[in-house]
Amino acid sequence: MRYNWQQNDWPNFQYSINDIEELLFYYLQHAGKLEGALRSLNEMDREESIIELLIFEAIKTSEIEGEFISRADVASSIRKQLGLVVREHSKDQRAVGIAQVLVLARKTFDLPLSEAMLLEWHALLLAHEKNLEIGCWRTHQEPMQILSGAIGFERVHFEAPPSSALEYEMNAFIQWFNNTAPNGPNAIVHAPVRAGIAHLYFETIHPFEDGNGRIGRAIAEKALAQTTGYPGLASLSYTIEKNKNEYYRQLEKAQRSNEISEWIRYFVNIVIEGLKFAQKTVDFTLLKSKYLDRYSKQLNTSQLKVIQRMFSEGPSGFEGGMTASKYSRLTRVSKATATRHLADLVKIGSLEVKGQGRSTRYHLNFDEL
Repeated sequence: MRYNWQQNDWPNFQYSINDIEELLFYYLQHAGKLEGALRSLNEMDREESIIELLIFEAIKTSEIEGEFISRADVASSIRKQLGLVVREHSKDQRAVGIAQVLVLARKTFDLPLSEAMLLEWHALLLAHEKNLEIGCWRTHQEPMQILSGAIGFERVHFEAPPSSALEYEMNAFIQWFNNTAPNGPNAIVHAPVRAGIAHLYFETIHPFEDGNGRIGRAIAEKALAQTTGYPGLASLSYTIEKNKNEYYRQLEKAQRSNEISEWIRYFVNIVIEGLKFAQKTVDFTLLKSKYLDRYSKQLNTSQLKVIQRMFSEGPSGFEGGMTASKYSRLTRVSKATATRHLADLVKIGSLEVKGQGRSTRYHLNFDEL
């Protein structure tokens, strides 16, 4: 079967939004609600919300590609890129690279897309790779194929345009992206629709030897931000990673035809789910602020350290809850002291306890806020 880029109507994507008008209206409502929630936060809480969303995006966009980076390394790298003070600098260059790209993309979201911008993102993202061409379009003559399966039994999911066509294809893509931006000559009114087309268009060209997925998702985020005026809020990668098999299935199917209505519906839903998660993250930041305002003066140094560590996991929560053993390791106090500190936190209402004996777990308690 011929791929979309091999067909006569490439890249004139055709789609209908008649059956997703309700979804698009829902998107507008929630995007406005999220923007309003952010504006209502004080400067410190707003910055913390943005950082949390960037951390999740960095982790999840990497996980989609099979790279697992520690939250601590990502958080440190992002805070450093934002000019904030960090206690420990990340030694994981993958975390440094994705943090640089996401922060730079956020700072320049309102600028037109350009070849120089994309090549810079690529060079930053893969600076740690020694055996790849970075900061340039791929040049190898062999086909760029997306494969799965064991050696000798590979299945070809997709083959991208040859390297010789990249200069033409990328110039056309960049021109399309800028022309369809708000106030552009061919502006696409619905931000999720434009973001979905941009992502599919870029992934089809697949211009880099590696890093196409991460940069393609950053492009989609840029497309959304240019309409909303708030960058880095869609949390696309968090949503995609939850069911990345479906993401790859939808992408593969969309790359067989230039009629992409099904892909647009899929992507709009991805954007909406991402907004819901972003809203949850912002709400969590506000909850954290209220919590610490209420309890921080009642906590000793060890207790405060543990509470902040629990909050650092974000809306997903501290995995498995806090235990006396974990508390002891985090604070270097005896297990008996840890148990007493935890009991005191339950007494003042800052933690709730679940289970008994070895199954005892402590969780943040928001009921009294």
